[in-house]
Amino acid sequence: MRGKWAAGIKPRFFTWVIKDKLAVCERPGGYARNHRKVRRREEILWIKCQGFTRVVSLLPSPHNLHAYDEEQLRWSHVPFAVNDDPAAVLPDLYQQLRAWLREDERVVVHQEEVSDRLMGVVAGYLHWSRLVPESAQAVTIVERLFARQMGPEGRELVATVSSLPGGQEQ
Repeated sequence: MRGKWAAGIKPRFFTWVIKDKLAVCERPGGYARNHRKVRRREEILWIKCQGFTRVVSLLPSPHNLHAYDEEQLRWSHVPFAVNDDPAAVLPDLYQQLRAWLREDERVVVHQEEVSDRLMGVVAGYLHWSRLVPESAQAVTIVERLFARQMGPEGRELVATVSSLPGGQEQ
């Protein structure tokens, strides 16, 4: 049985946004009351075995960060709570993402769960970075990737991206 689990288990709702470069998933180990330490370790092991070089946590708290250290996996914590101003958080996050991807890092981003908010962050990045020229197009692409519609909270995040600094440069 050791061989089957040696590479860990895929995190829930794992989705590639930019194939082999940028992915999104639920918080390793599960969210809130569903969080399990053993599952967290197995999912972090899977992330590491897949060649990811950085985990980006958008959780408002520092949960899980010690677990990434235990597995010698680089991490960045960019807290983005429900009441945080997107204009105060997203420019820095997006600039860091662009820098990591240019350095050929393989990045996985997570919040507590894969929600409309996280989908909005991802669609916003695609539009901000000019990988997708139109915000409506970015929303459509993300909805197809995640196989579900994005709600008002996510769409509102995407709409704010046009006013954020730094998106014009490539």
